[in-house]
Amino acid sequence: MADPARAAKLAQRIKVVVAEALGRRIKDPRVEGITVTDARVTNDLQHATVYYTVFGDQTVQADAAKGLEKAKGVLRQEVGRNITVRLTPTLEFVADQIPVNASNLEELLREARKRDAEVAALAANAKHAGDSDPYKSDASADVDIDEDDFDEEELDLTGDEDLDGDSTK
Repeated sequence: MADPARAAKLAQRIKVVVAEALGRRIKDPRVEGITVTDARVTNDLQHATVYYTVFGDQTVQADAAKGLEKAKGVLRQEVGRNITVRLTPTLEFVADQIPVNASNLEELLREARKRDAEVAALAANAKHAGDSDPYKSDASADVDIDEDDFDEEELDLTGDEDLDGDSTK
């Protein structure tokens, strides 16, 4: 098991080497529009997964995948020359789904903005269901307390007792 930090550094180096080799060494027109986005290496440094994107329709992307599979041996040879590990890792190329996911996310955000605008338009013309301030107090609505309803001993309105409960008589 290698150190995860070492594996991350190796993955970044593999990413750079593969990208340079695609532009400099591989002459296949199918791989000209490829952008290497990321690379990941297993902890034992034996396998590397290289993520790439290609702009274009499905046929262009399929052709790019075929071109990468054909150039896999040359690319692995370039990686072996430019990194310092005992064994050169095998390469696997995976089409990166980040552009597709980003476009889906943009569409969802556009839909959310549209719905927010609709709600804001409805709220601008909305009226309160009741009073605008249902908690306002009305001076005429105060409750009159009838003194006959309370027992004097119960409330001790005479003031004959202290707070301690002692009688002052």
